[in-house]
Amino acid sequence: MSAVIPETDIIIIGAGSAGCTLAARLSEDPHLQVTLIEAGTPSQYPWLNIPIGYFKTVGNPAHDWQFETQPEVGMADRRLPWPRGKGLGGSSLINGMLYLRGHRQDYDHWQALGNAGWSWADVLPYFQRAMHSDHPLPGDGQGGPLQVSELPHDPLSDAFITAAGRSGIAPTADFNGGDNSGAGYFRMNTHRGQRMSTERAYLRRAMQRPNLHVISGAQVTRVLLQGQRAHGVAWVKEGQAHSLHARHEVVLSAGAIQSPQLLQLSGIGPSDLLLQHHISPVIHLPGVGENLQDHLQVRPSFRCQGVETLNDVANSTWRSARDFVRYQLTRTGPLATGVYRAGAFLSLDNAEQADWPNVQIHFGLVSFDRPHQPPHPFPGITLSACMLRPESRGRIQIGSADPLARPHIHAGYLSAENDQRLAVRMVRKMREIASQAPLSNFIVQEHEPGVAKQSDADILDWVRRRAGSIFHPVGTCAMGPANKPMAVVDARLRVHGLQGLRVVDGSVMPRIVSGNTNAPIIMLAEKAADLIREDLRA
Repeated sequence: MSAVIPETDIIIIGAGSAGCTLAARLSEDPHLQVTLIEAGTPSQYPWLNIPIGYFKTVGNPAHDWQFETQPEVGMADRRLPWPRGKGLGGSSLINGMLYLRGHRQDYDHWQALGNAGWSWADVLPYFQRAMHSDHPLPGDGQGGPLQVSELPHDPLSDAFITAAGRSGIAPTADFNGGDNSGAGYFRMNTHRGQRMSTERAYLRRAMQRPNLHVISGAQVTRVLLQGQRAHGVAWVKEGQAHSLHARHEVVLSAGAIQSPQLLQLSGIGPSDLLLQHHISPVIHLPGVGENLQDHLQVRPSFRCQGVETLNDVANSTWRSARDFVRYQLTRTGPLATGVYRAGAFLSLDNAEQADWPNVQIHFGLVSFDRPHQPPHPFPGITLSACMLRPESRGRIQIGSADPLARPHIHAGYLSAENDQRLAVRMVRKMREIASQAPLSNFIVQEHEPGVAKQSDADILDWVRRRAGSIFHPVGTCAMGPANKPMAVVDARLRVHGLQGLRVVDGSVMPRIVSGNTNAPIIMLAEKAADLIREDLRA
């Protein structure tokens, strides 16, 4: 950690997946002084490094912002938890670590929306530059800082893949080649049995450079503006107010919740919202906080027999001790992987885009009533499906001018009728897979939603009461041309109408990607580093 300095070349707000990547890449230039500001603090908590440790870190206020939505009309008026990582590494400290790039058409669609330079052909080199695999597949990168590991096979995951094949989902060896269709094993951001967060992959080595300053435990309260130019930031640390001047740029990498919050607090956003909270508008950008998208997760669970699941491990002292010792000695076993080893991508009710999957299934070796609650007291599995490109939209809005107050999250789940129909179809498809041998040989009964729920109305009602987020919020500072009224940043990630201010995180995605979001956010930051360097040389 560095002492507070009066000025720097580039300020990056937020040391999450994007911020760590961007700070590491920009500080490779020894002539560029970079300052990274993070609200969380460094931690030696051992569960942060253990891959399955998110059961200990999600919901822990030391490592999780513990956001939650407003009461969701489409979800039986429930408030849904939205974990976001706090600390160096951000959400890569507490996420499920799956390495998934999405589908090539995700990025080609971004470009078709007016964002030049964001096609699959444009972004693939940045995915490759970031990654390193000890068992490379075609299209992988080699030599990057982000380690990607294969997951061990197990009888239940093998049975799921075979059952999926009997339900019309062909097996695949690689979800990351541009077409993610099929069923197979995931790959994970781990290395030698330990979590590969962006702090570990990117920032740890970069922090040894004299031109990179990291200020932790500091919550940024607003971007400082002079006219139409960002010239610094204000923050608080241990109750004391500070500010820092940026000679070149301020970059928001605070994520899809807090980047729009900071813009709104700084007078950048919908004028009526700002005036409501007595904030003088600097620039009217109605898209700030809008276009919120997330992957809603629907989780049928099943009671099993004749096989050990993670439920058995969690509920048995001797099994837990066995696997803990195994992990300590060999860095293998259940603690070295996540809950989800296998999955599938498929199209449902998607005839016009059948080659572009709109559903993802995560096959879980555990079952529970709520994520991150104790597993069921019986052997169990979960077939968890999410709609990859929901039509429903939400928003992020400040609830007051207090920069330390939490913003209001309106997820808007199931507000679109097509999403409601797809949710029902997903449940029926997962039941179909579970009924196929050899997976069906392990299943005693469907635990949830339960065989009594057969009508579309009953299934949809169960979804509204039981489904939740898989924690992939994006889109609230969407990339798009200036003539698009809801666009917030241009294709170079510069905030429209201002100088010296960019957003680099998942909030800039104009449309959510068809898969987990961590690897695409790291890709965004890799590309943003090149864009910033190019603009500084111009």
